[in-house]
Amino acid sequence: MFPEKPRYINTGGKLLDLDIPRVMGILNITPDSFYKGNRFSTDEEILRAATRMLEDGADILDVGGYSSRPGAKDITVEEERARVLNAVKLISRELPEAIISIDTFRAEIAREAVLECGAHIINDISGGEADNKMFSIVEKLNVPYILMHMKGEPRTMQKNPVYDDVVADILKWFGERIFKLKSAGLRDIIIDPGFGFGKTIDHNFELLRRLGDFSIAGLPVLVGLSRKSMIWKTLEINAAEALNGTSVLNAIALFNGADILRVHDVREVVQTIKLISKVKSAGVND
Repeated sequence: MFPEKPRYINTGGKLLDLDIPRVMGILNITPDSFYKGNRFSTDEEILRAATRMLEDGADILDVGGYSSRPGAKDITVEEERARVLNAVKLISRELPEAIISIDTFRAEIAREAVLECGAHIINDISGGEADNKMFSIVEKLNVPYILMHMKGEPRTMQKNPVYDDVVADILKWFGERIFKLKSAGLRDIIIDPGFGFGKTIDHNFELLRRLGDFSIAGLPVLVGLSRKSMIWKTLEINAAEALNGTSVLNAIALFNGADILRVHDVREVVQTIKLISKVKSAGVND
């Protein structure tokens, strides 16, 4: 019997109910995100995109300034700070109802985003591996923490990643870190298997097929499949044409237990969730 997942996460005093799947909209404050349709730089562009995502039904806005696409170049802490902290402040000030996630693996950026700029959630693609201060910062702030699995680092992660069993290996990796975080008193942990981060296309589809196995952790599961290469390489198209494939895989993820979907296209995934919820509830009261 798997432990029951928490029903809520506490985001700055706002309880986010996870009995229904939630949508995280992606705001990339970068010039080199893999998907050109989701690159924002000016205050006007950022605020317009954030407003649109909230109007379309986003529950969380994920603000990131470090491109993590395979082969992406490294940037300094100062450059990342300049990109993201202004954006978080802007959204927090102009859209105070928004729940904001800071997408960073750097502890000092995470700390400043939460304490000084109004972020509510820390989304760490490295699961604490890239900055050994991250766990202690998360523990002190005691905000929801998205623990994502990545094998290697963005510039090299796709160079022949190997697993004995991709799901079992990642579950073991999660288990060690979840124990450490919970032992320190962290209440709200969300796990993300890290589709596309140090995984082959076959690994990614195996993760999706067996996504339900992650229920053993007893924690909410976040899935980020939006327009990723596992879709467009399989279909022999490009990222700009991958919306339909994204919707299909998000539907499969929902059936297999995803609690939060991280996406570029909010309106479409909100529709997907509504339809899947209708299917799941059909006949319940018969």
